[in-house]
Amino acid sequence: MPDTPDPVHLLLSTCPDAASAEVIARALVGEGLAACVTRLPGAHSVYRWNGAVESAEEVQLLIKTRQARLDATIARLCELHPYDLPEAVAIPASAGLPAYLDWIRAQTFEDS
Repeated sequence: MPDTPDPVHLLLSTCPDAASAEVIARALVGEGLAACVTRLPGAHSVYRWNGAVESAEEVQLLIKTRQARLDATIARLCELHPYDLPEAVAIPASAGLPAYLDWIRAQTFEDS
């Protein structure tokens, strides 16, 4: 049976500001946990927190990683994140440009 490549995931998170988003993005990429983190400023979130409906301007993070690194990526995201309960929702990439998916796999390496 042929080897199946490690699945790629898009991990979503939000940050309260550009500075925390930059710190998280640079750490995840620098540590080989993510191949790329896209920061999208201007996200507006409405959510329920501690029984009240809240709203906030946030920076949306699109974190590209692979299955084998997903748990470590989420753990590091939680360590770095200023929120008590950061968003961490992983969506498997069921399709995509094969060369790009291979690039993500190559950039998300294990600790040496």
